[in-house]
Amino acid sequence: MTNRIAELRRARGLSQAELADAVDVTRQTIISLENGRYNASLLLAHKIAVYFGLTIEDVFLFEEDTQ
Repeated sequence: MTNRIAELRRARGLSQAELADAVDVTRQTIISLENGRYNASLLLAHKIAVYFGLTIEDVFLFEEDTQ
């Protein structure tokens, strides 16, 4: 799963710390999400999507496994 968090955050001129404060997580969590080292819980994905005024699917890009 990939995400558009860094892109959306930069478009709003937000720092990682500002976004972290807005969705009640640590800056390290935002860094890990942006670098793809951590997948957000459903609750956190919802908070981030609501913050940006988007759907979860618009922020988090799910790739279907074709196997």
